[in-house]
Amino acid sequence: METAVNSRTANGVATGGAGNLVLILDYGSQYTHLITRRIRQLSVLSLCISGTSTLDAIAKLKPRVVILSGGPHSVHAAGAPSFPDGFIEYAEEHGVFVLGICYGMQLIVQKLGGVVAVGEKQEYGKMEIAVPEGEWGFYGPEAIGGHQTVWMSHGDEAVKLPEGFTVVARSLQGSVAAIENRSRRFYGLQYHPEVTHSTQGMETLQHFLLDVCGVTADWKMQDVLEEEIKVIKGLVGPDEHVICALSGGVDSTVAATLVHKAIGDRLHCVFVDNGLLRYKERERVMSTFQSDLHLPVTCIDASEQFLSKLKGVKDPEMKRKIIGREFICIFDYFAEELEEKLGKRPTFLVQGTLYPDVIESCPPPGSGMTHSHTIKSHHNVGGLPKEMKLKLIEPLKLLFKDEVRKMGNILNVPESFLKRHPFPGPGLAVRVLGDVTEGNALEILRQVDEIFIQSIKEAGLYDSIWQAFAVFLPVQSVGVQGDQRTHSHVVVLRAITSEDGMTADWYYFDHKFLVDVVSKICNNVRGVNRVCQDITSKPPATVEWE
Repeated sequence: METAVNSRTANGVATGGAGNLVLILDYGSQYTHLITRRIRQLSVLSLCISGTSTLDAIAKLKPRVVILSGGPHSVHAAGAPSFPDGFIEYAEEHGVFVLGICYGMQLIVQKLGGVVAVGEKQEYGKMEIAVPEGEWGFYGPEAIGGHQTVWMSHGDEAVKLPEGFTVVARSLQGSVAAIENRSRRFYGLQYHPEVTHSTQGMETLQHFLLDVCGVTADWKMQDVLEEEIKVIKGLVGPDEHVICALSGGVDSTVAATLVHKAIGDRLHCVFVDNGLLRYKERERVMSTFQSDLHLPVTCIDASEQFLSKLKGVKDPEMKRKIIGREFICIFDYFAEELEEKLGKRPTFLVQGTLYPDVIESCPPPGSGMTHSHTIKSHHNVGGLPKEMKLKLIEPLKLLFKDEVRKMGNILNVPESFLKRHPFPGPGLAVRVLGDVTEGNALEILRQVDEIFIQSIKEAGLYDSIWQAFAVFLPVQSVGVQGDQRTHSHVVVLRAITSEDGMTADWYYFDHKFLVDVVSKICNNVRGVNRVCQDITSKPPATVEWE
């Protein structure tokens, strides 16, 4: 779906905050998404696009502020990513404020005539910086003349500033930590204000955006909701019909409720049982759709179709692609059924794509890849096959999970449903490592997962955990059960805390809780004699195992 981009929409998605957009050019930093989130926490709209986007793409979004992110590159390296030709002139002509962070600051220094060199002392991790006395535009009065702890991650450093720039902070080692040229509206930070280790980072961003750049903190979810409804009504003709693929998760449910509010019964929802659902998932979610949300939902049992195509497939990326293709086939079939019933074919397909899905499916600038140095393929990112005559509506495409929950709350989606843990689009296929059809792996996993989740709920821990689930490993281990030697399956329990799923830490369970859960699993699930716990953060691991 391609629509004109203006100050209120981006790729057909309502954004709100007209004239106050903070646009982030991403150069591959692991923290880029955090910049986006931190700014939104200030009630300011921020969007993230590739650092190598064209000047036309940048100009169409009409940003008030452009932030050049950090990244793993050196400005001296051949092919190092940079902003497009004409960007500096565009920013100055239109009064756009530019902030470079880490690599982004070094780009500003180099492109405006300064010098960046390999630092005599590299700076990584927590460092102290000093802000000297003076009238600096970058820092508020409370920061002047003091020290603060920041998070550094750089080997190169600015050794000569461009004409007109001033150093406004240095590390205690003497390296340049912050620069500004107020007359040209160019600013730079060598550290990462967006991470929590930078103790006054949020205050610095708030002062810069609201006081220096004059951005208004007027981005509210209610406004986004109202604008999105207008976008959908304008996009979907008065006689056109829309299909929505419901997964039972928060994202697709909020997307469906939003579209239903916009166009009413011209929305037709379908819930597909692909044979990869959790324990009694089909019965539970269909009950919620019908009794609580009053959505028009058709349930299609396609478990045999999916599992037959997955038989013998072990590669996780191939599993995801097969599942994505089969979903498209089902939606095509559903559209044909509706065409017979309505006398006309539905025009649009609604998907609950979120911003992290988009970010994880995009290539890091400077990688030399045209689309995806893929962390993982998202079945709902990348559009629809050309032969499928449906256009996409992705009303949540620019939102993070917590923002979707806020929108769902405004739409009166039951709180119990909004608090459900995320569930991957490919379902249990990415939680059974290897061939999902081998033996009774799926049934074992469902039972283990149910015990784990119910135990978490009974302990009152469910709302404190971002996501919890079990994983089935394609290995067997020796055990002793009932005084007999066993050679049975191994499962893994994973629980994480997170703000948005982009980064995560493992949840620290009480020892007694783990003892009880393991006992329940080994005593109640036939075929399991060993339970492990995954205590890996993200990064280096992803949330899901595949």
